[in-house]
Amino acid sequence: MRTNSTTTITGAVLTTLLFAFSAFARDHSALNGTWTLVPARSDFAGQPVLQTGNVTISDHKGIIVVSRSFVYEGATETFFYKDSTGSQHNATVHTGKDLKTKTKWDDDVLKVTTTQSGAVTLESYSLAADGTMLVNVVRPEHKSITLIFQHK
Repeated sequence: MRTNSTTTITGAVLTTLLFAFSAFARDHSALNGTWTLVPARSDFAGQPVLQTGNVTISDHKGIIVVSRSFVYEGATETFFYKDSTGSQHNATVHTGKDLKTKTKWDDDVLKVTTTQSGAVTLESYSLAADGTMLVNVVRPEHKSITLIFQHK
């Protein structure tokens, strides 16, 4: 059987890219940095539209910090949220008597679970194939929304 050197090289390049992408996907620091909302590509599922927004993620030595800043369309104020937890100890942060947040990795997805007055909101942060960050937000009695962010 005769092999074509172009086919062999192409196969080697694809194999290398596949392993490089797999290693990149497992690298939790890939989500580190500041991300800017792309409202036109996001799906708000009929909920109030975010006009602008930024998410900053820092995962350093097992401490995960997620900061979010959003301005809703027609709103006169900015909403700011910040969660921090020591993921290696699976810690939960309590802010006030009715609010607690837990941040953890589930394979390649960063999950932030917030419980306020018994209602649980789950945010899932993942890296898309095109390099954007997808954020899926599930809140009680609301449709799931998907936000798209690009690295700043």
